Amino acid sequence: MEKLIFSLFLALPLIFTEAHVPGGGFTKLFDFGDSYVDTGNGGRQATSWKKPYGIIFPGKPTGRYSDGRVFTDYIASWMGIRSPIPYRWRKMGKKVQGHGMNFAYGGTGVFDTLVKAPNMTTQINLFQQVLEEKLHTKRDLKSSIALVSLAGNDYAAYLAGNGTIQSLPAFTTSLIRQLSLNMKHIHGMGVRKVAIMAIQPLGCLPQVSALTSYPNCSVTGNSISKFHNQILEKSVQKLNKETKDSVYIKVDIYSAFTAAMKSQEHHPGTSKFKDPLKQCCRGVNSAYSCGDVDKNGAYKYVVCKKPNSAFFWDSVHPTQAGWDAVFSALKSSLHILLG
Repeated sequence: MEKLIFSLFLALPLIFTEAHVPGGGFTKLFDFGDSYVDTGNGGRQATSWKKPYGIIFPGKPTGRYSDGRVFTDYIASWMGIRSPIPYRWRKMGKKVQGHGMNFAYGGTGVFDTLVKAPNMTTQINLFQQVLEEKLHTKRDLKSSIALVSLAGNDYAAYLAGNGTIQSLPAFTTSLIRQLSLNMKHIHGMGVRKVAIMAIQPLGCLPQVSALTSYPNCSVTGNSISKFHNQILEKSVQKLNKETKDSVYIKVDIYSAFTAAMKSQEHHPGTSKFKDPLKQCCRGVNSAYSCGDVDKNGAYKYVVCKKPNSAFFWDSVHPTQAGWDAVFSALKSSLHILLG
């Protein structure tokens, strides 16, 4: 089965018929972070390996937290390469290792989270091991981009641990301080560019908006995201000032999510998502989630009739259509990665 899945991964086509080839000669992508960029590092117990994940593409679960492609796939295709091989498959063949490697694990964070998965520091250590094993050379790194997606799970763990809103600024400061150190470490290992994704509008995630039956995003949740992104922006500017170059790039996922989810009612023609805050795949009741089955193997979830018309796949993750809309909103700004 592992070989079959690996063969399927090799067969994944590029997303666009005319892939963009960066003028800067970037040909390697290294991913660090969480489920927004994870393409299969989780074990078989992970939700991403269960039906109906992957129902749109490629038609079966491949370890992606979506009904199809995730953000990594879009960035890789924009670069003109295939999605980098997940770290857990690194010894199954060297054919695609030339595109980079994916160290991201769903549920993880800058710090330890509610999920037992390698945090960012551990992921960087795995990257170091790969370099020591000569799976990638210093020359490879000179043509590489690191894509980092982290922090959402850190905030979930913080709030679950009875963290208060009053002490949140201090937590954010410590979180971004560590994130900055980790980004410097990645660049110090030879990676040419480090793209850090801003945090998404947490108040718009279905697991939050569902608490009020989806009428609006949570103002409090989004204020957390805005504050995080403001501090992150200052940190990125400081890092670039230290390097005297535009090494670190903030990818404005917050604005891209917001643009993609705009209501057709108030902004005609800006979005194809009629009810963007509603998830496509959900449990049959509050005791179950997307992908759950009971002890008899019966499905305990339901899937919407038109996933292509839904922005969110489950309570946290966009559908492929959602990611496509997010990437479309970001595409014109990605030229800054090429400088």
